[in-house]
Amino acid sequence: MEPKKSIAQGIYEEVVVDEGIFVLKFLNDTTENQIFKREISTQFIQFHFCGKGLVQFEFNQGNYQLPLQEDHSLLLYNPKMDLPLSLSLPPKSWVISILLPIKNLHQLFSKEANYIPFLSEENKSHKYYKDELISPSMSIVLSQLLQFNLHPVVKPLYFKAKVYELLSLYFNVPQDMDVEQCPYLNDEENIQKIKKAKDIIIERMAEPPTLQELAQEINLPINKLKEGFKQVYGDPVFSFLFDYKMEVARQLLAGGSLNVNEVGLRVGYSTASHFIAAFKKKYGVTPKKFVMSLSS
Repeated sequence: MEPKKSIAQGIYEEVVVDEGIFVLKFLNDTTENQIFKREISTQFIQFHFCGKGLVQFEFNQGNYQLPLQEDHSLLLYNPKMDLPLSLSLPPKSWVISILLPIKNLHQLFSKEANYIPFLSEENKSHKYYKDELISPSMSIVLSQLLQFNLHPVVKPLYFKAKVYELLSLYFNVPQDMDVEQCPYLNDEENIQKIKKAKDIIIERMAEPPTLQELAQEINLPINKLKEGFKQVYGDPVFSFLFDYKMEVARQLLAGGSLNVNEVGLRVGYSTASHFIAAFKKKYGVTPKKFVMSLSS
């Protein structure tokens, strides 16, 4: 199952997290389209999660194309024929894929096989395809997998935990994730405005706009922005931003190239004391103690 790459260096990473379980990370920060190819046998079920961009899967020597939109996941399984991976990534896009032996999934759900449609006795020999939205909780796990930057010794264990967390969230169907609770989210235009709001606050996290300024920029009433953002991403706007800033700060501190003051400035804290207090509120330790724990 060696990958066949026609992709720029640094864009692709593959991690083996358990026996036969692979995590593939694609991050195209270039200005050109990138192509990736990899052989995958019938024993694997494929989970693909597109965090940014519109990527294309090609099958049957390019005769059939399947798009995967931003914030969507794709499940592929065909027990009768190999489904080699041929993925086209546009600039500024990223995808995380999980390759999992079907026997492993059977073992995980052995007592409740009928809960997963393609694991049931009558369906186990049939191909299966599913395209659906990525939930806010899944987005957080995917972001953690993408931005992971801790000691290499910890990496396989961390990835294994996150893979199983992601799978549990994928197969969970929470009752409160019904868009009917917030009917205007049935309008794709409004969903795109909420996503734009998220991109704006992330891009300008050091100096974010106020809620009123943000609402005006995306052309959405402020009450609809607040209601819709929480529905789509699970948290109010600035709670989401706080968690994002702290995760970025944690990654920067772990990288070791910036000191505490520099990291605080990078994520929008003009004084070190405010940054230290915020970091401790989130993680229970000061930035300095966090860095010391890495070296120990």
